[in-house]
Amino acid sequence: MKNSLKALLLLCLPQISLAAAVEKIKPEFAAVAEDSAALQVVASGLQFTEGPVWIGSREGRPGYLLFSDIPANTIYRWAPGEELSVWRKPSGNSNGLLLDSQGRLLACEHGGRRVSLSVSKDSAVTLCDHYKGLRLSSPNDIALSSDGSLWFTDPPYGLVNEKPEQPANYVYRLAPGKSEPSAVVGDFNMPNGIVFSPDKKLLYISDSGKPHHIRKFKVAGDSLVSAGIFAVISPGGPDGMCIDTRGRLFTSAGDGIQVFSPEGVLIGKILTQEQPTNCCFGGDDWQTLFITARSAVYAIHLKVQGLP
Repeated sequence: MKNSLKALLLLCLPQISLAAAVEKIKPEFAAVAEDSAALQVVASGLQFTEGPVWIGSREGRPGYLLFSDIPANTIYRWAPGEELSVWRKPSGNSNGLLLDSQGRLLACEHGGRRVSLSVSKDSAVTLCDHYKGLRLSSPNDIALSSDGSLWFTDPPYGLVNEKPEQPANYVYRLAPGKSEPSAVVGDFNMPNGIVFSPDKKLLYISDSGKPHHIRKFKVAGDSLVSAGIFAVISPGGPDGMCIDTRGRLFTSAGDGIQVFSPEGVLIGKILTQEQPTNCCFGGDDWQTLFITARSAVYAIHLKVQGLP
């Protein structure tokens, strides 16, 4: 095996599905996954996992995975051959995680009702937490544009015994160096997952509310132009998403991770035993897909590469 992460997963982690972990719907899905591809257990016995992000190897140090457990108020760390460990607690009930252009960790915090930037393993500072003098609801997921701007969704899922202050469930853009975002879309029911196309010209945003669809937008500087509905997700609805280098979109759904061509055609599925919440690419060659699925985290080695 050319991938050391894949080798460690196969040797050290229990396989939960040796067959039928993938479902080919269109012939082109053969370029994405082997028919025999199996899910591996990364972590289990958790409360509600979300926001996976792979930290690539640096200066000889091996790469590792960070992910959120929202109700546990914890960010966990996992690396091949290591035990799961706490990376930060409390985490502000973090959800979506992302690296900025300098490799620093960003977090969408439900409890903190903010987007934060890590200044060390144990502390973070606020990047933004208000819009027009009102508190954000509960930032959910986040994406980074080529100009350094941050685009994030803000549904009220994380509010506990509190009412949202904002008049709509916005999608925001935070310009570099600014402390207040601008609202770029305000007609979502529950904006959730968000990811750019490889060339950053398109932005995909999932609506996990009543529409259960993914919308596509053309990026026009600091604003968005609607390009219609990319896909309707069934069973269940969409949540977190990621994308590979060829522009195929991987989205969580009720039956697992559904994979769409850049044209919005469902080409295959990666089936999971419980409903996934999010996914990201990682590993030494960026060909391992990590899947957060409520009480567990899984990994599967694919034939395609994700975007670092």
